[in-house]
Amino acid sequence: MWNQWIKDFLNYLRIERGLSANTLDAYKRDLGRLQRWAEDNNLKADRISAADLKDFSAFTSSERAARSHARMISAIRSFFLFLLEENYRKDHPAELLRGPKLGTYLPDTLSLEEIDALVGQIDLSKPEGHRDLAIIETLYGCGLRVSELTGLRISDLSFSEDFIRVRGKGNKQRLVPIHKQAQKLIELYRKEIRNHLDIKRGHEDTLFLNRRGSGLSRITVFTTIKKLAEKAGIRKKISPHTMRHSFATHLVQGGADLRIVQELLGHESILTTEIYTHLNRDDLRRVMTEFHPRK
Repeated sequence: MWNQWIKDFLNYLRIERGLSANTLDAYKRDLGRLQRWAEDNNLKADRISAADLKDFSAFTSSERAARSHARMISAIRSFFLFLLEENYRKDHPAELLRGPKLGTYLPDTLSLEEIDALVGQIDLSKPEGHRDLAIIETLYGCGLRVSELTGLRISDLSFSEDFIRVRGKGNKQRLVPIHKQAQKLIELYRKEIRNHLDIKRGHEDTLFLNRRGSGLSRITVFTTIKKLAEKAGIRKKISPHTMRHSFATHLVQGGADLRIVQELLGHESILTTEIYTHLNRDDLRRVMTEFHPRK
């Protein structure tokens, strides 16, 4: 159970979050340390409790520097959040687990200008260009996970009401508003590109297809966005998840209520959404430092 669940988690980090090989190795080592300790104490992944994780943290804190211990705690929290969202567990035993304070991790986001620059690299003379444009507008405009995007069906589109139905973690469904520009690009892709594909059996209702008429893989979306970012000269660490981070960040910066953002993103816990309040505070701090007369 430990081995399979850790493998599934690392695949999620690699495909959906676009983490580097070095980061994945660090997560694997940290979770392997937890696994060995748990097995020594006859604790299974589906039974380990918050008290057990607190004991493990205390047990390992003296062995590690503060930064590596904080990274390990972060890995454990992310791992159990993944298990919860995938319905492997019904609770999140690491939700309140805390490591040493080192400052807040802020994920990379794109500005509106950078998103425009990325979109500007799409070659609309190629059929897949119209698909890729619709994909980026949908990822950013709706704040979707890449797995949610590749799982979109034509029957999920309710453009008459400006909503789409999204299947999130654990196959949980939610309704997400979709703006008119994304609707227009999706309809253009469907009529001008998708309708001319030889659609494979079983993919008749799948919205975004590859050239062979089958559903897109998450790797294809990741590779497409990464190449566009490179062409645009964007040196940040870019993945499909960056579009989701940018969506949430821009909403919070615009004054959106955090609970609304949580609902839009499909987060199980408000704690996951709270990272965007830190992003907003950094913005406030920057503005105050730049413009306050007592700076």
